[in-house]
Amino acid sequence: MKFGVHTGLQNTSTDELRALWRRIEDHGFEWISIWDHFYAADATVREDATSSGSVCLEAVASHAALACTTSSVRCGSLVYSVGYRHPAVLANAITTIDQLSGGRAVLGLGAGWHQGEYAAYGIPFPPAPVRLRQLDEAIQCVRLLLTQDVADVAGEFFRLDSARCDPKPVQPRLPLWIGGGGEKVTLRIAARHADGWNIPFVAPDAYRHKLDVLHAHCEREGRDPADITKSVNLTLAWREEDLQAQFGGMTDWVRPSALTGSTQEVVDRIGAYGDAGAEWVNLALRAPFDVDGLDRFATDVLAQHSVS
Repeated sequence: MKFGVHTGLQNTSTDELRALWRRIEDHGFEWISIWDHFYAADATVREDATSSGSVCLEAVASHAALACTTSSVRCGSLVYSVGYRHPAVLANAITTIDQLSGGRAVLGLGAGWHQGEYAAYGIPFPPAPVRLRQLDEAIQCVRLLLTQDVADVAGEFFRLDSARCDPKPVQPRLPLWIGGGGEKVTLRIAARHADGWNIPFVAPDAYRHKLDVLHAHCEREGRDPADITKSVNLTLAWREEDLQAQFGGMTDWVRPSALTGSTQEVVDRIGAYGDAGAEWVNLALRAPFDVDGLDRFATDVLAQHSVS
């Protein structure tokens, strides 16, 4: 099992984030990721637009800052919404981030879900089947731009005409990840195109079920499931009040994934995800960041796994 930390960008500052990223890397975690929101992920935009619900740092700029602040961790995104940026914009951005990081960037893509953000900025929010077709097409566009000298696409949503993305990433194959658990389409897209797959806040038995569905799609696509890195985002909350402080109105939704209780209970819970097929566990942290809880995890849990 490998461990990372997923850092939310809401209700925080760049100074606080940079300090947190350095702390995470110093502890020996192997992954740090950012998300892609314009508002707090739990905010109802129309109600909270003038409150703390609108305090959220932009993802691409934060991703670049992560690359420049760290020196060894994988620098990921979980996940960029394909509705917010043309895939050629993302391809060029991630290439630069990979250059900045010395070849440590990972690009995660998703169909998007926070309808309030789309509405606030006048970005079209089509039905889920359309957004998923956008996702399928976008990941193919990005792959072509990152790997081919010239990319040509005449798709339903995106067009590339002798398009170039130069310079190329440092990595010969920069990992592209798909986020989400939709069993009919999202997991099929992951099976067809992704180097990695992530789902947040599900219990171990639900994770195992999703992974079985992914494997079935891989079989139909002629893909070896071992070629796809499998990860899960979990909440770290040694106490119930820690969970409430970070996730507020989303507490009940994320509780099935909470790492809580004694050190042994947390270790056992992580073991259940490993038994379910997870290869990476990412601790999903939001401000106010519980750095003491993170330090405890690094000392009591991460070190134990490193020894084993």
